[in-house]
Amino acid sequence: MTPSHVRYRIIAVSMLMAFVLYLDRICLAEIVKSASFHADVALSKPQIGRLLGIFFFSYALCQVPTGWISDRFGARATLTVYIALWSLFTALTGLVSSFPALLAMRLLCGAAEAGAYPTCNALIRRWIPVTARGRASSMITVGGRIGGTAAPFLTAWLVVSLGHWRPVLWIDGGFGLAIALAYWLVVRNRPAEHPGANPAERALIGQPRDGPRPSARELAGTLREFCGSRNLWLLSLLMFFNNIGWAFLITWLPTFLSEQQHVEAVAGGRMVTLVLGCGMLGQLFGGFFSDWTARRFGLRKGRIIALSAAGLAGSCGYLGCVSAHSAWGLVGCCGLVSFCSDTGNPPSWAFVQDIGGRVTAAAIGWCNMWGNFGAGLSALMVPPLLATGATLVAGQRHVFFACAGALALAGVAALGLNATKPLLAGGR
Repeated sequence: MTPSHVRYRIIAVSMLMAFVLYLDRICLAEIVKSASFHADVALSKPQIGRLLGIFFFSYALCQVPTGWISDRFGARATLTVYIALWSLFTALTGLVSSFPALLAMRLLCGAAEAGAYPTCNALIRRWIPVTARGRASSMITVGGRIGGTAAPFLTAWLVVSLGHWRPVLWIDGGFGLAIALAYWLVVRNRPAEHPGANPAERALIGQPRDGPRPSARELAGTLREFCGSRNLWLLSLLMFFNNIGWAFLITWLPTFLSEQQHVEAVAGGRMVTLVLGCGMLGQLFGGFFSDWTARRFGLRKGRIIALSAAGLAGSCGYLGCVSAHSAWGLVGCCGLVSFCSDTGNPPSWAFVQDIGGRVTAAAIGWCNMWGNFGAGLSALMVPPLLATGATLVAGQRHVFFACAGALALAGVAALGLNATKPLLAGGR
């Protein structure tokens, strides 16, 4: 009997989910620049900064709670609700005008989006064989990267075409609600629950040992397990340091191109888009590479090789930035950083799927929380580092050295990981 292909449909709808996730996450950053927004809402630059930043605060802090809820109640129901909620909050953002109301909508949107990737990890674990988890993870993250790349252009075009910022958010919210419905119709928690998955596909996927769903009484014990897990702390450090290096590309690289290389804003935007496009290629490569290393060298060594190589190679990219003397030289080195840091995402996800068992979603939420704290630190550390240089160029070199060191530390942290050691009783 030929295996059915339900697992591919689940990956496809998860990619759509990741696309709208990043679309709703990034669209407001473009909207607040528009003339129609400023005509409607009078906000100072510090208020706009808080409006854009509050999302990531709630997103980071809600990673573990939303992941645990997914482990408790199943991926199908919880992620459908999460998609519907953040889409609703996105649409409601287009109905409010006061700063407190806008702040509340972004806070709630960040909290709802926090459950997306943790829940996807738990779903991949149940629907994808061990040796294909890296590729499946990479496809979903690519969906998010495409959404993030398209969001600025698509949002700006819609604002101009519609003549106002509010309908753009209503359209984004409506699109998200349609994806929530599609997710509910396509996805089931396990292959055995899906009427379209035939016995051959179920046998191909296998049955990861789950054990009972975590109960409310187990939450405190689960958090103690997390705090005592060497694997989780090492992966959290890896994601923390990796995001310090990656976040520079989306926060300060445009400024560096302008100040150091005197690149005009439009050309600089295209260069940054090119850099982020290298990351999409890295996501795809990382999925195939991590699965190949797992097959070739075994699960433990294979995951270590994929993760450590990504961090150390990305560090070399930033060292190249130190001696880059042209805008395209800087873009080329940052493109290598983008490729390598995103190469590490699929094996990071696959590693948690390997060890997470019945609390996979909560475990990836724990690690992703620390990764987001690293991204926040990246944006904050650049101005003080610039000030340590006697000249602007010297200060920028200090930034590149710091980012190189962070990615190198991510590569070193990977050396202590053990993908064959389950986080909780119940196995992989």
